Amino acid sequence: MLRVGLTGGIGSGKSTVAQRFLELGAVVIDADLLAREVVAVGSPGLAAIHRRFGDAVLAADRSLDRGALGEIVFSDPGARRDLEAITHPLIGARTRSILEAAAPERIMVHDVPLLVEKDMTADYHLTVVVGADEDIRAARLTGERGFTAADVRGRIAAQASDRARRAAADAWLDNNGTVDALLTQVDALWQDRLLGFNDNLMSGSYSRRPDTPTLVPYDESWPWTAARLIGRIKSALGDRAVAVEHIGSTSVPGLPAKDVIDLQLGVRRLTDADVREFVKALTNKGFPRSGGDENNWDDALPWIEDVTLWQKRFHGSADPGRIVHLHVREVDGPGWRYALLFRDWLRAEADERAAYAALKAQLARTATTTTKYVEAKGPWIVEALARAEDWARHTGWSGP
Repeated sequence: MLRVGLTGGIGSGKSTVAQRFLELGAVVIDADLLAREVVAVGSPGLAAIHRRFGDAVLAADRSLDRGALGEIVFSDPGARRDLEAITHPLIGARTRSILEAAAPERIMVHDVPLLVEKDMTADYHLTVVVGADEDIRAARLTGERGFTAADVRGRIAAQASDRARRAAADAWLDNNGTVDALLTQVDALWQDRLLGFNDNLMSGSYSRRPDTPTLVPYDESWPWTAARLIGRIKSALGDRAVAVEHIGSTSVPGLPAKDVIDLQLGVRRLTDADVREFVKALTNKGFPRSGGDENNWDDALPWIEDVTLWQKRFHGSADPGRIVHLHVREVDGPGWRYALLFRDWLRAEADERAAYAALKAQLARTATTTTKYVEAKGPWIVEALARAEDWARHTGWSGP
């Protein structure tokens, strides 16, 4: 089941998006509604809150007085933690029961207002953020929902910034315009990305780029994208992931690249990456294993004679909207070391970075396939890594 986290600031239009996903066929779980459900009159949750906070948090009809409870927990971190200790397990259990009742081929959309604030992006295959400028959100809240200007300023200030939300977003839905324009974006995301992602997830397949070497200018969002993916990989594997690093051209600021995120996952022994639970954990998180012997070898460098040291494992991403190459290597192996050395050397040496960019641009114009493009870069990279070794000796570089 594809798990999508949906969030956005107050007044952004998140509820409109959630409703559209429901109409398209998603299982939509509203965190706010569940939070109210688990503390309804007669519920164990309300009884626990009453025991902890007393009669002051009950209204005349014995329902929860949210305003009174809010005054207590917002000014007392300990009280807030006590409240969360009561409600969070109940909300989690209710969420799990909804998921278990849903057919596995369904797409789940979890509407979570504080997804970014609580750093929950690793919990989902994809995070969708509904965004709108602050002045537009403020106008909606004061005009349509009756908030005062002071209330709006306070609520917006208390939530994550747009920069933080953009860093968390795998997909950004712009709601500065009309409702129809927003729904058009939702429909396109569903058809062009979510359905294919879910199909790949169910079949254990990963997405591939067309076999043409197309370069794009450096994108400032690449490090954010890599950070989200790394978080998901670490969430899936725990201690089995010794380290996960962003490598390749998209990891070098200012360098043009194919729009592919290369990541390097370090294991103690390569056989660890072949354990069924390891492969299953990555596959379930959206990173299926390459079949057969495809992509399981790095190009050997001439000064390292033992070719068996260049083995690796390869996973891709099931997300058709984001091509990912996940290289699994032993942390003590040459493939691991040279990927990091090449990255850090290019980051440090502007002239070498410019030379590499020029070579890439030339080959992208002349190579007919990505395979030929990569092969043509090979001789330059071998010589470049020899220069990078000299740089490492002079600078004392030993890797991260």
